[in-house]
Amino acid sequence: MTTTAQASATAPGSTAHTDGGWDLVPVQTRSERPRSYDPAAFGAPTGREVNWKHSPIAAVAPLFADEPGDEGAVGITVTGPLAAAGLAIGEAPRGEAFTPEDLPSAIAWQRSAEALYLKVPADAELDEPVEVVFTGAGASLRAHSHVVIEAAPHSRATVVLRHEGSARFAQNVEIIVRDGANLTLVSLQRWDDDAVHVAAHQAVVGRDATLRHTVVSLGGAVVRVNPSVDLAGAGSEGKLYGLSFADSGQHLESQVYVHHRGPNTTADVLYKGALQGSSARSVWVGDVLIGRDAVGTDSYEANRNLVLTDGARADSIPNLEIETGDIQGAGHASATGRFDDEQLFYLQARGIPEEEARRLVVIGFLSDIIQRLGIPELEAELTEAVTAELEQEVAA
Repeated sequence: MTTTAQASATAPGSTAHTDGGWDLVPVQTRSERPRSYDPAAFGAPTGREVNWKHSPIAAVAPLFADEPGDEGAVGITVTGPLAAAGLAIGEAPRGEAFTPEDLPSAIAWQRSAEALYLKVPADAELDEPVEVVFTGAGASLRAHSHVVIEAAPHSRATVVLRHEGSARFAQNVEIIVRDGANLTLVSLQRWDDDAVHVAAHQAVVGRDATLRHTVVSLGGAVVRVNPSVDLAGAGSEGKLYGLSFADSGQHLESQVYVHHRGPNTTADVLYKGALQGSSARSVWVGDVLIGRDAVGTDSYEANRNLVLTDGARADSIPNLEIETGDIQGAGHASATGRFDDEQLFYLQARGIPEEEARRLVVIGFLSDIIQRLGIPELEAELTEAVTAELEQEVAA
């Protein structure tokens, strides 16, 4: 079950260089990163590795310890039209769509003796969302979790993962979308200000199936949610969206990976973020791989960031790798800018007070993501949450 990248030859007269001890040259391509279920196969990150160099290593270091989590550190409740079950390591379908690619993920795999399992029955259409609430009991407590969500053939469902309270939490989310199924997954991070959350989401999407995956990060000291989607079946579709609002002292990060493996697959990736306050930080890395058999692919990824105050910083890194020329289209875009004074002037010239004008511009910027959720109650909640974030900065 353990896989590693193949070693590269060292040129005569040169000195071998390692990146995390994995290879003789740094691993830059997402598809080539080594994967393993064994934590011992990974070295402890130092911050020099390509997948960790933008993360605050000191803050997430407690999740590098291969030790049992604290009892009761994170409580889990499930509500909605599905009953939860458990899956032990080695029990199908656990592991069908998930192989850890970093140390916290491998530890979470091993330390989660029983994974939370949600299965949408074949041909079922759930009228209401399934909500899974993870509630942290304290910032000094460590916890691990593995979740498996399976949408059986031709089913349709929405699952919301809600995170609140505080903890040091390493989480794996495994998503299996069978042929013809349509699954919407929302991961909502509304942690307390001192929480640390490191999550790996890995999905495989079958023939003519669709996954709509959205990451919303508002709370927490450090939140690192990395989704990876394998469009394996012919005609499969992935819609990956993200929204973040970073305040002073917050680090909100997502490293997104889309692998077009089957023919005639489609991907739409759009992440938007707002930042305000000294030392507010966001990181977005978007990797797309169009495989040699993925003919007819149509893929586009974009990241937009709105910097509201001095001292905030947004890192945005799109990457595109294409192994076949027989595609419909592929592209990427990235933009980070400050608040548009012309927009503000335009609204104020029409009698709108400055604070209200700022609120309208920011909400308009982020509502593009909020309105894609398709869950009216959650859309209203997030609009209120963004408004509260803006009011908090005005009060400060």
